[in-house]
Amino acid sequence: MSPLLSIAITTTLVLYAAAMAVGVMRLFRGPHAQDRVLAMDFVYVVGMLVLLVLAIRYDSEMYFEGALVMVLFGFVGSVAMAKFLLRGEVI
Repeated sequence: MSPLLSIAITTTLVLYAAAMAVGVMRLFRGPHAQDRVLAMDFVYVVGMLVLLVLAIRYDSEMYFEGALVMVLFGFVGSVAMAKFLLRGEVI
């Protein structure tokens, strides 16, 4: 791996960690339930991006599969939370 790519990956991971910290802060301090759901979406998307950067860093396909599973569960969770906030019931 080239030194430039290594520096870029390290910088990206640090910035994603900062973004995730801001998202988790909004998740806990959100004044409304809608803010918390949006923060939850943001946190799982940033987590997926971290997995994709790690897949590039370690040259492993398992991280890509983990990112796909994370996005699928995150989408289902977002739909369930949105449906609960709109109607008060999930099923």
